[in-house]
Amino acid sequence: MRLIHTWPLAFSALLLLAACGGNSSTADADKTMKYEDYPAYEGEGLGVTYTPAASSFMLWSPPAEAVRLLIYEKGDIGEPIEEIALTRGDQGAWAAAAPGDYKGKYYAFQVKIAGKWLEPVPDPYARAVGVNGKRGQIVDLSETNPPGWENDRRPPLSDPNAIVLYELHVRDLSIHPSSGIQNKGKYLGLTETGTRSPQGLATGIDHLRELGITHLHLLPVFDYLSVDESQLDKPQYNWGYDPQNYNVPEGGYSTDPYDGAVRIREFKQMVKALHDAGIRVVMDVVYNHTGATEASNFNQLVPGYYYRQNAEGGWSDAAACGNETASERAMMRKFMLESMKYWVQEYHIDGFRVDLMGIHDIETMNLISRELHRIEPSIFLYGEGWTAGASPLPDSLRALKANTHRLDRIAAFSDNIRDAIKGHVFTHDDTGFASGKPGLKETVKFGVVASTQHPQVRYDSVLWLNPARAWAAQPYQTITYVSCHDNHTLWDRLANSQPEASEAQRISMHKLAGAMVLTNQGVSFLHAGVEMLRTKQGVENSFNQPDSINQIDWSRKARYRDVFNYFRGLVALRKNHPAFRMTSTEAIQQNLVFIDHPDPLLLAYRINAAAAGDTWKEVMVIYNGNRRPAALDIPDGPWVVVVNDQRVDETGIAKVNKTKLSVPPSSAMVLVR
Repeated sequence: MRLIHTWPLAFSALLLLAACGGNSSTADADKTMKYEDYPAYEGEGLGVTYTPAASSFMLWSPPAEAVRLLIYEKGDIGEPIEEIALTRGDQGAWAAAAPGDYKGKYYAFQVKIAGKWLEPVPDPYARAVGVNGKRGQIVDLSETNPPGWENDRRPPLSDPNAIVLYELHVRDLSIHPSSGIQNKGKYLGLTETGTRSPQGLATGIDHLRELGITHLHLLPVFDYLSVDESQLDKPQYNWGYDPQNYNVPEGGYSTDPYDGAVRIREFKQMVKALHDAGIRVVMDVVYNHTGATEASNFNQLVPGYYYRQNAEGGWSDAAACGNETASERAMMRKFMLESMKYWVQEYHIDGFRVDLMGIHDIETMNLISRELHRIEPSIFLYGEGWTAGASPLPDSLRALKANTHRLDRIAAFSDNIRDAIKGHVFTHDDTGFASGKPGLKETVKFGVVASTQHPQVRYDSVLWLNPARAWAAQPYQTITYVSCHDNHTLWDRLANSQPEASEAQRISMHKLAGAMVLTNQGVSFLHAGVEMLRTKQGVENSFNQPDSINQIDWSRKARYRDVFNYFRGLVALRKNHPAFRMTSTEAIQQNLVFIDHPDPLLLAYRINAAAAGDTWKEVMVIYNGNRRPAALDIPDGPWVVVVNDQRVDETGIAKVNKTKLSVPPSSAMVLVR
């Protein structure tokens, strides 16, 4: 989902509508219906429950006059081979039991409302589907577990501040010829070890392990609309922010999208391989809208209910994709909660990135957090604390960035630090602190303390802060980042905003930006390929662009090996030293002190590392955004330089005994003692 902040709404709606695959139609549900009067089903068992002896089917649809289940031999063609009528029960639920073994058969529900049969579709709770997700499939989930699945364990995690996120599209990792991966563009591509680039360097999962990340954030891997799974021999690409079946893995990343069990098994193989490599798995989830509107599974079964309506009775569209869901309604809330619980329990997912989280209500997000943390205390939840347009739900009720302090163990992306480092995200030639723009020092300081309250930050001078106060209650609630799948890669952005700079100068700015992300407090987030100066050939919105734009070119790892080593060193530095990831606002307030300096492009601060539980006694961090060396008075040494403009070395690069330090242009320095 695009990160809308200050775009004109007309333009954002046009672009997002294309990216999401939605439409701008209006609701035609019965305007006399009061959705709040629909009874909520409080039990379990919605969807399909399989046993060899019989299968049970349950659907929630209070306005339905009749409901029937259609059974098919194939997932894409053919007429029904059987029709089963469902019986109305309590709380708007309809149910049927079918004796016999239905494993492998396909199905769809169809409801009759106002005398008209709507289209047959899978139920929202469908756990397996046939090709292109048009029909559900009845599977035995126990048969989809790969060898050793019962012994799969989440890699250890001390606390959320220790997380280093890495955002990746499944296809991007392996599709380039230089990846050395056989299962290109597939879940299984993330299970292959020992893969190498033509230059002999690690690629794929071995590269991720070498880099040292803790969590792999996967762009949408639920079943989405925009890729034709029956034409996988033809190159197709989409980010996947157009949901179709929320509880089913996307078939385009499987080796056989026709058999619903295959994608499930291969997804689990991917998760297990990543866990075995010491990497947790985060799903990018898009509950805020659906790819289709009238034709969506939700709308064909309970018209209008799952969506918000505007004052005119049409579809409200805070997602700029044709619709927005109504998380405050009981059954949408129940669906979101049970869907995420299902991914955690069935697929061992370790966390969720919530797309356009600002569309959802705070009560729903907090309920989800509480329930997921009961299942697994180390689950990590974070999201975009904004919307792409206006919503009828009041701001005070929504999970917006400004309300993050009211969220329970949920983090939000910091557009404050993003734009402070590189410049305004939608002004392509704008510069930031790392590329030499003054006036951003207070925003950088705000990023250093992870959007929390600190006595040395002037909040009225921080970008995108309304009201002018800290929005994170604790540091883990801030996702510190400079680039992601949206907008230009960091390398392309520097090319746009610094066209006169040499490649060497832009590399220095790029490394400074990375150092700022990985030495700030809070949770660090890296866009896949940033460690090798990833380019998308200048394309900003690559949601449906070909592989030639989106793929990771692994030859860049060899070409820019020093940049990769720099990022790898920064990740290790962060993981090894708790001074960079203090666990509370109070600890940051007590142990982090900014050093006053008049230069608007020189920022320095000291950390009482020993008090933060570090093996080092004290740490000093310096960012120089100037294109020239900068002088800084420092306390008496000796100090040991562990990060400079060239490399990262925890054993020491140089010793400094002087009280005046020269900081290289466009660089970060870390000194310890």
